[in-house]
Amino acid sequence: MKYESTRGSKNYQSSTKAIIRGIAEDKGLYVPVSIPKLPLTIDEMKGMTYQQIAYEVIHAYFDEYTDEEMKKCICGAYDDKFEAEEIAPLTKAGGAYFLELYHGKTAAFKDMALSLLPYLMTTACRKEGEKDKICILAATSGDTGKAALEGFANVEGTEIIVFYPQNGVSQVQERQMVSQEGDNTHVFAIKGNFDDAQTGVKKIFADEVTGKKLADMGIKLSSANSINIGRLVAQVAYYVYSYVKLVERGALKTGEAMNVVVPTGNFGNILAAYMAGKMGMPLGKLICASNENKVLTDFLNTGVYDIRRDFHLTNSPSMDILISSNLERLIYLLSGRDGKAVSEWMESLDKDKVYEVSPQVKEGLKAFYGGFCTQEETLDTMKTMWKEGYLIDTHTAVAYKVYRDYVKETGDETPTVIASTASAYKFAESAAKAIGLDEGKVKVLSGATAEPTGFDYVKALEKETGVKVPYGLKNLEQRPVLHTGVCGKEDMTESVIKALSK
Repeated sequence: MKYESTRGSKNYQSSTKAIIRGIAEDKGLYVPVSIPKLPLTIDEMKGMTYQQIAYEVIHAYFDEYTDEEMKKCICGAYDDKFEAEEIAPLTKAGGAYFLELYHGKTAAFKDMALSLLPYLMTTACRKEGEKDKICILAATSGDTGKAALEGFANVEGTEIIVFYPQNGVSQVQERQMVSQEGDNTHVFAIKGNFDDAQTGVKKIFADEVTGKKLADMGIKLSSANSINIGRLVAQVAYYVYSYVKLVERGALKTGEAMNVVVPTGNFGNILAAYMAGKMGMPLGKLICASNENKVLTDFLNTGVYDIRRDFHLTNSPSMDILISSNLERLIYLLSGRDGKAVSEWMESLDKDKVYEVSPQVKEGLKAFYGGFCTQEETLDTMKTMWKEGYLIDTHTAVAYKVYRDYVKETGDETPTVIASTASAYKFAESAAKAIGLDEGKVKVLSGATAEPTGFDYVKALEKETGVKVPYGLKNLEQRPVLHTGVCGKEDMTESVIKALSK
């Protein structure tokens, strides 16, 4: 299997080199030259564990890894670091099936891929005879950062640098990152939003001067964001897994379509579902759920991607994004792999902050449904679901609300999987508010004597609901702050050089 750039470069790469590089030399993203078919039928996968299905799906893309190498990667990633034995449980609630992707060490769906990426990366480096140290450079809207830090901490031959928006993540998310141990870990808050952080990271990758400086230091850059094909492919596996499990339960008959709903910011998670469909998993409608930063909703409905709009800080902060990087991969595939057109659209986005895709791409977008959810609707949805006994986080609530809008609009009752992307405890203040815990009640339940912190809300929420706090979030407030770096968005390159010079 070879990989090509979304922007037209014909410098094809092996899967191992694509994983190491992260981003193509023409600034495009790597995609397989053809999407492989499922190596086993759905019926052949019935009864398989998550690890077994992940092995089959991921190995189909990364066939340069030997059977033994891939099994070692899979077994190392999906082990007892996940609290749920089945890794990604499916819970039926509210007329849908919630695919719980948050049972890993950081209580968010990013663990599903970022537990695997370090194994893929280090194996790739060994296979390619890579002598340079690999520096993982990532921007995060809250969850990628901690999952990447956790995955790469103290991994030999690597450094990891994470940038997150100051005041743009929850208190729990921030403490998870700034308390990260590991001699090779570096964390910086930037004075800006996630788009600023993501744009800055992309500029560092594209900066030849910085690349030369790092090369002289014996360092190569790579990515842990979903722009890295190693991370994206890992996400394909859990959609195939969910389909197989619904067939096992009798909720689907083999060959019947399954709808998928994803709360979407950077578009990687929903793109993975699209790719699962292209592999042969029977897929119905892909429902893309946005918060008030609804650039994707508007794009799916019009074919015009326009970021000339206000940026909103919401109670679903991991979706507070206007530039969805992985959308580039989708429009490349829908355009018939027209790298020239994609390059022009991306240039227009960079210069004019807007682009409009071709009629061919607009036709392909009909496979998707786009909708959005306000902050008030998010809390109302969480309240409704808790009344049914199911506690969900803000991002999952956005997805469920948009799903209900879709059903009301279309009458489509196709069995549906909703990607449940984080534990409610990562956004405990919002969850507490949604189920009716005011500040006074939180103080009583948590024992707080002053204005409650995010950690007090975690304690209060557990006492009120009886839902167990994920082990990765327990006693988080007691962990010391180890990273205090703050920089302007224009100073990110300098921060990288300084961190790697120590």
